[in-house]
Amino acid sequence: MPEVFRFFGYIFFFYSRELEPLHIHVEGNGGQAKFEFNEEVAHFELRENMNIKAGDLRKIARIIDDNEDIIIRAWNRYFNVND
Repeated sequence: MPEVFRFFGYIFFFYSRELEPLHIHVEGNGGQAKFEFNEEVAHFELRENMNIKAGDLRKIARIIDDNEDIIIRAWNRYFNVND
C-alpha cells in the first residue's frame, strides 16, 4: 500500500494491486474515500465516500487538486507507467 502523503490526519495512498484507472484512496478520521482521475477533464473526481464529512471532503479535494502532479508521478513511478 504505497503512501503518497498525509494531510489533516488523512492518508493519501493507492493499493499496490489496483491498476487502471488512475486513482487515489484517502483514509482517516473514521472514514475513507476514493478519487479517480478523469482523463477527459484532466481532473480527479470523487467516486466513493464512506463517513467523511462534507467539509473534510472539500479540504481533501483541494489537497488532491493542489498535489495532482505528485499523485500522478507517484502512480506512474510505482506502476512503471511512462508519463
